[in-house]
Amino acid sequence: MADVARRAGTSTAVVSYVMNDGPRAVAAATRERVLAAAAELGYRPNRIARALRSRTTGVVGLILADSPNPYFGDLARHVERALDERDRLVLIGNAGYSAERQRRLVDRFLAAQVDALVIVSADGGEDVTPQAEAAGVPIVYVHHGPDGGRAPLVEADNQHAAQEAVEHLRGHGHARIAFLSGTHDGGPVGRRRAAWQALAGDDPDALLLRCAYTRADADVLIRRLADDDAVPRALITATDEQAIGILSGAWASGIAVPDELALISLDGTPESAHTAPALTVTRQPLRAMAEHAVELVFDPAFHAPAARAPLVVRRSCGC
Repeated sequence: MADVARRAGTSTAVVSYVMNDGPRAVAAATRERVLAAAAELGYRPNRIARALRSRTTGVVGLILADSPNPYFGDLARHVERALDERDRLVLIGNAGYSAERQRRLVDRFLAAQVDALVIVSADGGEDVTPQAEAAGVPIVYVHHGPDGGRAPLVEADNQHAAQEAVEHLRGHGHARIAFLSGTHDGGPVGRRRAAWQALAGDDPDALLLRCAYTRADADVLIRRLADDDAVPRALITATDEQAIGILSGAWASGIAVPDELALISLDGTPESAHTAPALTVTRQPLRAMAEHAVELVFDPAFHAPAARAPLVVRRSCGC
């Protein structure tokens, strides 16, 4: 810092103000000289030294339910971008759908003295808010959170998404619309299933299917239904991973989508536009969810209604 100050013809205090964006303002011309000198000398602020002085690391821990899943990967991209705009680094951990691993990652991130925790959970798991509060670290859940959790939860309007999908398929003339859920009905998928069930009513022909949130399991499911001549005429899948597996298994079984099977998915990840046929989806508002979560990290009083997932019409529904 002293070298930069000498090169720029200013004081180390001014260099500090420029590098830390405060606490005092610096004239534009002086700021440019300091930045030019820093670039010439290859100077970068030492985050570890800064952390020791300020007792903040500038690092936020982000725990993902399953990082290979495109839904969670895309959500992570938006969280990272929102934090980058606030000059924060992101430390990412993958829970791999394990509540125990999620808990261990929280312990490790707190030991690393992260400034905040953003947990993108699939199964809720244990509420780790007490541990975070004891460490003085703000925490936000995204997508799903533990039952009775004390930290804020940011999620989409899952009920509206399912309703839009059902109404769209009914517009195509489908009275019997099946729903593919997970192996159990927790969190957002449970709310999507409940919304579908409310519209299906007590219709004994309403069909609830289940499989894991993987392409392989959905592929196996639709092949088995084809063998039993039990493929539904219209189907809503809880996730894109399941929908892509359905497309694969349907093709292998000689079932034409959408002519014999109309399909809508409730995730809307970017790759859903590049399937054959392209998936009609309710696109989850991942960017808005990420930005809301980051706002809550820095302003616990921030409030915004659950963002809606708009219907994106493509080919798989019959349009």
